[in-house]
Amino acid sequence: MTAKSFTHQTIALAGIAQACALVEQLASTGKADTKAMQASIGSIMQTHPDSVLSVYGDLEGLKIGLTFLEKHLAKKQILHPQQARYAASLVYLERQLSNRPQMLKTVAEGVQKAQSQADYFELLHDNVLASLADLYHRTISTIPPKIMVDGKPEYLSNQAIVNRIRALLLAGIRSAMLWRQCGGARWKFLLLRQKYRDELQFLQSQL
Repeated sequence: MTAKSFTHQTIALAGIAQACALVEQLASTGKADTKAMQASIGSIMQTHPDSVLSVYGDLEGLKIGLTFLEKHLAKKQILHPQQARYAASLVYLERQLSNRPQMLKTVAEGVQKAQSQADYFELLHDNVLASLADLYHRTISTIPPKIMVDGKPEYLSNQAIVNRIRALLLAGIRSAMLWRQCGGARWKFLLLRQKYRDELQFLQSQL
């Protein structure tokens, strides 16, 4: 494994962590960091990126993901069990999605539609988020086991917030796919935790 590919894997892992952190923020407070949202939702639209980092725009856009993941790897116990559960589910669901060519085609077509909407409105416009949420609901949400998001009822019953959560879960799938494409695997995450943490600390030093 080259240092470069390991860096790419770490960036993609931070993308997964950030999507999960934002989902928990929305479910528990009804709000989420706007810059991080832009980076995560924007990653879905990057179907032909110039580089792994360009999927998220820049490291600053991944600050929440880098921080949350580094803190998680620094402890033996799980600091954020809900986020860890979401992340594990996203990695599993991405693998299942990769074996469903027709669903992959549907996702690609849906992303293209959302991209056109984002070009007309803006990335975090309600119409764009609703389109991405519907795409997640029609495709990945049908693959068992379905991700059950925990949070406060007043937020989980708000359709605009639900749309943001579903769009972020789709962003998590995007990052999980990127992680696998960069050579990521579950056994590497389990056995190379310290190496990932070292890389995260280096990336944080570049902010």
